[in-house]
Amino acid sequence: MSVVDVSLVIVNWNTRDDLRTCLRSVFDETKDVSIEVFVVDNASADGSAQMVRSEFPAVTLVANDTNRGFAAANNQGLARAAGRYALLLNPDTSVVDGAIGRTVRIADADTGIGVLGCQVLLDEHEIQPTCFRFSSAFDEFLINTGLDRLVPASWFGGGPGMRTWDRRSARDVEVVSGMYMLVRREAMAEVGVMDDAYFVYAEEADWCFRFKKAGWRCAFTPEARIFHHDGGGKSTSQIRAKMYVQLQKSILIFHRKNLGWASFAAVKSVYVVTNAVRVALFGLESVFAAGARAKARCAWAALAYQLCGVEPAR
Repeated sequence: MSVVDVSLVIVNWNTRDDLRTCLRSVFDETKDVSIEVFVVDNASADGSAQMVRSEFPAVTLVANDTNRGFAAANNQGLARAAGRYALLLNPDTSVVDGAIGRTVRIADADTGIGVLGCQVLLDEHEIQPTCFRFSSAFDEFLINTGLDRLVPASWFGGGPGMRTWDRRSARDVEVVSGMYMLVRREAMAEVGVMDDAYFVYAEEADWCFRFKKAGWRCAFTPEARIFHHDGGGKSTSQIRAKMYVQLQKSILIFHRKNLGWASFAAVKSVYVVTNAVRVALFGLESVFAAGARAKARCAWAALAYQLCGVEPAR
């Protein structure tokens, strides 16, 4: 029986045209390693599933009746994966220069790597910052008060975004971004799949936390590259208030699960206070500027969740 090198799992929600471009790039740019491709569609309304069926017969489609979230959908694909590696890939990306084969060769040469990420380009010249540090309560305080933009990048190691690192050099990292995440089968067999308590956001941080706890390294290489066609995130930007709440919810899950109740309580306190301030400031600003209303709605939705556990429908 032939061995598959890489099992690709692409989770899609209403990004049909980007998904088509992504799949074409995968097949065009992957000639030196064997692959199988799974698309898990989270109940898209834009014809994504039909497009995959008609245009990519080699792809295994898993069409969900509801949006199960990023982690749960990836787990559906991972459950079927037979490859020596699994690769989580965003649908709004394009593989270039044989990136999949390049990362496989790097991982094959260094068996201590459990998870490997690659360089992400927004255009021919701009590199998107990917791969980060684990969140801390202090980091959340800096980010949510805006102080992270005021302190020098060299302070606190550049913050969770590692601002002092230009992503042009290989290094070990704490969190490999889920946009391109090559995972060794042996590491996954030891650690398990993603925690589907995370609907979206922070699931890759939680997974990397578990890999590192088990002794596997998480690493980044600039020797393989992909293009990211949507730096703002098309899927998540379709329902901004809901996703803003999900971001805070997921970070709280991460802190409670991995860093303890004290860290959880500290982050929750930061969210309550900063969301309340945002509600007041953006509410006042919206009287004079219509553009502030969306920000006020996001802040109000987040505050309602933090105080009452109520999540917005959209």
